[in-house]
Amino acid sequence: MSIRDELQKRILIIDGAMGTMIQRYKLTEADYRGERFKDWHTDVKGNNDLLSITQPQIITAIHKQYLDAGADIIETNTFSATSIAMADYDMQALAYELNVASVQCAREAIKQSGKTAWVAGAIGPLNKTLSISPDVNNPGFRGVTFDEVVAAYYEQISGLITAGADILLIETIFDTLNAKGAIFAIKKYFRDNANNPAVPKLGPGGVEIMISGTITDASGRTLSGQTLEAFYTSVSHANPLSVGLNCALGAKEMRPYIAELSQLAGCYVSAYPNAGLPNAMGEYDEDPADTGHFLEDWASEGFVNIVGGCCGTTPDHIKHIADKVKTIVPRQIPVLETVL
Repeated sequence: MSIRDELQKRILIIDGAMGTMIQRYKLTEADYRGERFKDWHTDVKGNNDLLSITQPQIITAIHKQYLDAGADIIETNTFSATSIAMADYDMQALAYELNVASVQCAREAIKQSGKTAWVAGAIGPLNKTLSISPDVNNPGFRGVTFDEVVAAYYEQISGLITAGADILLIETIFDTLNAKGAIFAIKKYFRDNANNPAVPKLGPGGVEIMISGTITDASGRTLSGQTLEAFYTSVSHANPLSVGLNCALGAKEMRPYIAELSQLAGCYVSAYPNAGLPNAMGEYDEDPADTGHFLEDWASEGFVNIVGGCCGTTPDHIKHIADKVKTIVPRQIPVLETVL
């Protein structure tokens, strides 16, 4: 079944937060390490991506809960599974393996659920940025180069595709130049493997690209300063299945930007907001029913094609969202005028 065919028929559901669900297990340093890394020379607690290797049954169980709640698309546990991000734990060499293991967890969950679903290889924004200096006294300094970003993403993409991801999801984008590095890496990987029968093609009928940016505050801009229209324009050359927004904002705060994007995008629109804004303790309190009502409103207004949740959301949130939008007609892609 083609995801594009399904998107013509209904609004699809993407899953909710992985980190929020992992926190519920109250894992210790020893749990993160497992047997294989019991003597690792640095602390690894908090390295959630590592759990795809050391505690795969937990990651699979979380995916399964989201599938049972109604998710059609599940994201791999690979938000930080690049050599650049894994350097924080001196685990750069594990990047490829982490991506393979994470897809395997997702695939196992789909097998256990017995339903049709798509695996989206989650490609996070990196902990180093190409547009912003980490040194306030040296605005021209960058902690990473474009070529280094491309190489890290290329390795991640290779692992995701080798293991069988259906979609490559570049998400939580706050620096579009980093995202362009990911897009370039995707194009390069498929170009390099054009004659490899084991690698599917890129685009309709093959591996799709989804892109999801992050509007950080009421200014309506990304952290690197782009307006929503500028962001969409600068990534549309990737010919993605969808462009959307996630993280940073709750559904209430995200609404005007999703409304704007629905008019801009010549592709499908995705949205997976946080469970409201964080409280004083950094936790999310929005009731699943409230999240469901917000996204029902978006769907009724014709804003969206793919909806789900980000930080603070749980399978209960996803179930409420899925129940609310299941009978609503999906957004129709507008015919955009080309101005010469």
